[in-house]
Amino acid sequence: MKKNIKKAAIFFSLLFFITNCIYAQDTGDSRALSQIITTLQEAYDIQFNYAEDVINEISLKPPAKKLPLPEVLAYLENHTGLSFALMNDSFILVKPRADIILCGYLKDRDNLRALASATVQTSDRFTTSDENGFFQIKIKNVSQLITIRYLGYGTITRSYDQFKRSGCEDVYLQPDLQLLSQVIISNYITSGINKIDNGSFQIDFSNLKILPGLIDNDVLQSVQAFPGIQSVNETVSNINIRGGTHDQNLMLWDDIKMYQSGHFFGLISMYNPHITQKVSLRKNGSHVSYSDGVSGTIAMQTDHKVNSEFKGVIGVNLIDVNGFADIPINESSSIQVAARKSISDFVETPTYSAFFDRISQNTEVASNVMAITNTNKTFDFYDTSLRWIYNINDKEELRVNFINAHNQLQFNENAIIDETEESRDSRLDQNSIAGALHYKRVWSDTFSTDLEIYETDYKLRAINVNILDSQRFLQENIVSETSTKLKVSYILDTRLQLLNGYHFVETEVTNLDDVDNPLFRSLISEVVRTHSVFSQVDYKTLDNKTNLNIGLRYNYIGKFNKSILEPRLSFNHRFFKHFTLEVLGEFKHQNVSQVINFQNDFLGIEKRRWQLSNNKDIPVITSKQISMGLNYSYDGWLIAVDGFYKIIDGITTQSQGFQNQYEFVKSQGRYDVKGVDVLLRKHIERFNTWLSYSYMNNRYLFKDLETNYFPSNYNISHTATLGMTYALNNLKVSAGFNWHSGKPTTKPVFGNEIINERVNYEATNASTLNDYLRLDVSATYNFKLANKARANLGISVWNILDKENQINNFYRVKDGNITETVQNSLGFTPNAVFRVYF
Repeated sequence: MKKNIKKAAIFFSLLFFITNCIYAQDTGDSRALSQIITTLQEAYDIQFNYAEDVINEISLKPPAKKLPLPEVLAYLENHTGLSFALMNDSFILVKPRADIILCGYLKDRDNLRALASATVQTSDRFTTSDENGFFQIKIKNVSQLITIRYLGYGTITRSYDQFKRSGCEDVYLQPDLQLLSQVIISNYITSGINKIDNGSFQIDFSNLKILPGLIDNDVLQSVQAFPGIQSVNETVSNINIRGGTHDQNLMLWDDIKMYQSGHFFGLISMYNPHITQKVSLRKNGSHVSYSDGVSGTIAMQTDHKVNSEFKGVIGVNLIDVNGFADIPINESSSIQVAARKSISDFVETPTYSAFFDRISQNTEVASNVMAITNTNKTFDFYDTSLRWIYNINDKEELRVNFINAHNQLQFNENAIIDETEESRDSRLDQNSIAGALHYKRVWSDTFSTDLEIYETDYKLRAINVNILDSQRFLQENIVSETSTKLKVSYILDTRLQLLNGYHFVETEVTNLDDVDNPLFRSLISEVVRTHSVFSQVDYKTLDNKTNLNIGLRYNYIGKFNKSILEPRLSFNHRFFKHFTLEVLGEFKHQNVSQVINFQNDFLGIEKRRWQLSNNKDIPVITSKQISMGLNYSYDGWLIAVDGFYKIIDGITTQSQGFQNQYEFVKSQGRYDVKGVDVLLRKHIERFNTWLSYSYMNNRYLFKDLETNYFPSNYNISHTATLGMTYALNNLKVSAGFNWHSGKPTTKPVFGNEIINERVNYEATNASTLNDYLRLDVSATYNFKLANKARANLGISVWNILDKENQINNFYRVKDGNITETVQNSLGFTPNAVFRVYF
């Protein structure tokens, strides 16, 4: 596997080098018109007179040297669409032509059928094609972009000079063999967050303005803005969707399943915000092609179209420095590359200090036994991402994705042994590397296939030294997964589509415990293979008021000779113009879960180990859930109410994070959760405000432990968020209050706390911690730096009130007395960012 990973890394490095070379060859001759004019003024001793906005963003190859001036001006007119009028021997007036017209006939590429009522638009004009597919539109200059859209066909965006200009030529559109999902509620919470008719929510980061406490588009912090989504310990590595555990979330990055979600061990997302353009969140009603994620799905996507213009971003905040480049290779191919690196090697900021103190609370990193001191504590992280698209021809598309993320924590343990000072290193490394290939083929205007192949690898490795006992404890948790998925789409008519497919997944999980004194080694490696076939029917009514997706997935797990049927349902109906009814349902399963081991952990920082189901003491997890929602949207108002009920079966006590009498007990059980999510939002011109509330009753049933239900460790009964955003020209500000009732806890029995030197606990999770309250603020300002460059400056404060919120506690017996350990949330945490876009 290591050799394969190295080969993949070499392949993507070569790919990046080659495409950069190609790009340099393809675009190196083009220059900005302003630069060409400056050169011509010196060469011909003339003066050009023009308005900046007339020539802005126009680039072309310079005219040949030593041409007569009239031929130079003719060349510029032909390639810019501008008028270059020679007023006298030394003065030339540059102005837009009054009659740059683009015309053409829109046709289906496969059957040459004329496409009527297609939309053709520029930044300031639009028109539609007639019954013959004919259109014409006025253009400002030859570099202006023209976008052509038609329902059921792929959108094309080109500049004027990319069209054939000898008369009105045919323009072909490629059928898009997917029934287009529609936005039924735009700006669901704030600008850029929408609700889709298939039951999912979508965040479009290109339109997302700002959220409280965030100045970067942190993917996994942003999804927590939705009702019913939260993290009981403020980390993106412990996101709870309607009371589920984090390992029950299907996390996808461009359809690659990811087993790591955060940097700083969960305090920020590991997915680069510049290359990740959209996020789709599903609490229920998953698409039939998805497996795993019994509690919910978070699917992140890069831009899936070839880009024709170079774009770049360089930024720095109080945690990391980052960069992004969107590089067109030619008309049919483009590549995106993004990278981030922590700045803790160079400077220790207040944000870094707050994060480090938060992750190391009550761990060996923060404090050791009295005879040992810890020094040289360092933390570092980086990530790199790549997306390459190649339109092989009008019918075939190839897309390649690659991601690599790494966290490293290191410190020295020091002690005086036999009057000699000794020092040894302890360290923790967390790494994810994954690559995928997507190939799409359009066979006809009704039939297409998609092939998706990925390899994803996750590794957590810790070396924990005990300097007093001369002991080294090595621990590893490794996940390696290979997936192949084939989807076959067939359009029965303009409103009905059939999807069939096959999915194969092989997952290997390895756990290693290795002690050198005394010698002990435990290596457990298990593999599970799953074969699945699925089918789904998507239907829309002619008036687009009703959308129905209904499907069935059959899974066969060969190792256990186990068959699982999973029906899926998504129904949406608009009525009375402003009302929408939604019904969602699904059955799902997953073979991989996490063990939370507070004693035998990775230095106390990362307590979670991935493990495979064995169909015995670690069963396959299954889920059933149903939800019904009603939405009202009119005149800037939105009222959304969504009731839900779900049952998750096959969980284990090890996966639930008990720190009471069941901490070392191994038992199987289930939980069910019912509740309601409510959202009230009002948009008034530049001002947007929302109030969300969630109620849930989340309870366990472990029959081997207790005969009755008892509250779940994730039973946050009441959650409320009050947020606002305000935008004025280039300035955007946001603030938000976050409140929820306390996390359940199990206290010792008052007055009889210890029995037989063990804690005597009250009824399980009968108490709660104090209520949680946090106020976050953020602000960003955009401004122009140059003709093709702009900048963004932002500041934020997380927990501006510096409130000490309790997020966890546990009790121990020490020297015959009860001790309580309380873990607190992040305190006052400022951040700032400066970015340049070019």
